[in-house]
Amino acid sequence: MSISHSAVLAGVSGGPSYDVPGLFVADYSIKVPLDYSGELPGSINIFFRIAVSRNKQNDTSLPYLLYLQGGPGYESPRPMDASGWLKYATNCFRVVLMDQRGTGLSAGITAASLELQGSPENQARYLKCFRADSIVRDSEAIRSALLLSGPDNGNLGNSGDSRWSLLGQSFGGFCCATYLSLAPQSLAEVLITGGLPPGISSPCSAENVYRRTFQRVLGQNAKFYARFPAAEYRARQVVSYLISQPNGSITTPAGNTLSPRSFQLLGLQCLGFSTGLERLNYLLESAIDPSTGAVSQRFMKDFDTSMAWDTNPLYAILHESIYCQGGEAAHWAAHRVRENEFKDEFDAIKATHDEKPVYFTGEMVFPWMFDEFKELRKIKPAAELIAQETNWPKLYDKNVLNNNTVAVAAASYFEDMFVDFELAQETAQSIKGIRLFVTSDHLHDGIRENGSAIIEKLLNMARGGVLLR
Repeated sequence: MSISHSAVLAGVSGGPSYDVPGLFVADYSIKVPLDYSGELPGSINIFFRIAVSRNKQNDTSLPYLLYLQGGPGYESPRPMDASGWLKYATNCFRVVLMDQRGTGLSAGITAASLELQGSPENQARYLKCFRADSIVRDSEAIRSALLLSGPDNGNLGNSGDSRWSLLGQSFGGFCCATYLSLAPQSLAEVLITGGLPPGISSPCSAENVYRRTFQRVLGQNAKFYARFPAAEYRARQVVSYLISQPNGSITTPAGNTLSPRSFQLLGLQCLGFSTGLERLNYLLESAIDPSTGAVSQRFMKDFDTSMAWDTNPLYAILHESIYCQGGEAAHWAAHRVRENEFKDEFDAIKATHDEKPVYFTGEMVFPWMFDEFKELRKIKPAAELIAQETNWPKLYDKNVLNNNTVAVAAASYFEDMFVDFELAQETAQSIKGIRLFVTSDHLHDGIRENGSAIIEKLLNMARGGVLLR
C-alpha cells in the first residue's frame, strides 16, 4: 500500500495572483486522473491556491504546508485576510489550500453534475473516486509538481526539500492518516486537529462510531437546555406546529421538507461548535411567528441556509463511506444505531407529547434525508448504492503506522462531538511517535477559535520544542 514517485504528473496551470489583507495569494490547477486504479477513464482538474504572508512573499526558502479541510465534501477555506491559524501558518510556510476533489473548483459535485454521469450505477462508480485515498494521490501530484518538477514560476518558491508538511482538521486529519499510510516518505511533519480517525483496523467502523457519537450528542443537548431552559418549550412549539400540518411537515422556500426529524438536524451545525449553543438558541427564539402561531419565514430561511445539501451533497452521500475500507458496507449505520439503540431519546414527536426536551442530532446522515431535501432527492438511487457498497479500497496501513518515522502531533478534544475522544486515543496508540495535545478548552472547531496557539503548540511538539516528560 504505497504511492510511487513515478505516479502520473501533470503540469501546473497558473491562474490569477492577488493580495488580500496581509497575504499574497496565487491560484493554480493541475490535471489528475479521475480514477487512479485506471478502471474509469478520464481526468479532472484539482484547484489549489498558495497563500503566504506578504512580508514573506519573496522568501523562496519557506517550506510548504498542505491544509486538508474537514468534510468530506467541503472546499478549502477562502482566505479573506491574515487572521486566525492562517496568519501564523503563512509566516512559517507557503500554505497550500486545495479544494479536495468533488468540492469547490475541483470538479465540484452537485446533484445536477452527478446526473450527467447517467445511471445510478454510473453515478455510484464515479463517486467512489472521491474518497481520502484519491485525495492523497491528488496531493502527491501537487507536491511532486511543486517540489520535484519545479515549475518555472517565481511565486511558487522551493525550500530545496521535496517533502512538505500537513495540517488536517477533522476529516482532513483522516486524510493525514491515509497519507501517512500511503506516502510517508513525502512528509516532513503532520499536524492534526480534531481528526484522528477511529477504527483504523476495522473494515467498517461506522456503526461503532455512531454508537459513541450519539452518546456525545445527548450530552451536548443536555448542556444546551441547561444553558437555555426557554429553548426547551420553543423547540416543542416547532414540533407541535409541524405535526399539526396535513403531512406532518411544511415545505421551505428552497423546496425542502421541514419535518420533526429534519428539524432535529440543526444539531449538526450548532451543538458541537464553540458558539453553536448560542446560535441554536437564537434560531429557536424566532422560530414561531407570534402573530400567526406558524413557523416563521425567517426560521425557514435560516433552516435552508443551515442545510448545505444543495451545494455540498458529497458530504451526505459519502459521509458513512469514510469509515469503510474493506468488505463491509456502511448500510446506513447512523440510522440503524438510532432506530435500534436511541429511538426513544431522539423521538421528537413523543418528546413533545410528553413535554420533554426535543433532542437534536449531530454528525449523522439518514436515508430519509434523500426524500426530504430537494437536491438530495435527485441522487437518492446512487446514495442507496453507495450505502450498500462493500468494495472499498484500504485507507490505512496499520503496519506502516506502527513503524511511523514522521513527526506527528495531534490536538484531541476531550468533549469533541464529532470525533469520539476514546476512539481517537485508540488510533493514537497505533501511530508510532505521535505527540498528543489533549484539552477540554475547545470543541471540534478549536482551530477556528484559537488556531494560531494550537498550531504553534503542535509545531513545537512535532519539532521537539516541547520535551517529553
